[in-house]
Amino acid sequence: MVLPTPLRMASLPSYKSPYGPKYHYQPNVAGWTVKQATQLGFKAGAFGGVALFAVIFYASGIPRVQDDVLKKIPFLAKYYTKEIPASDNPF
Repeated sequence: MVLPTPLRMASLPSYKSPYGPKYHYQPNVAGWTVKQATQLGFKAGAFGGVALFAVIFYASGIPRVQDDVLKKIPFLAKYYTKEIPASDNPF
């Protein structure tokens, strides 16, 4: 009887049942798969977008934020532009 060595086992095809589970290699980095990293990226982006909107919303009353950020957005520029009539201007 010949004992199966790793070299001989590599040359012999092993039987795989067509009804058994289909195992395959799943690439990962430190346990994180591509699918998990993608899901984490989308969730982090969504939370970051909401946080950015909240910061801009809360800071929209500050004149420096209005001039530097909000007036450069095309549809919001008219809303934050305050035109003073010549009769109300003391200078």
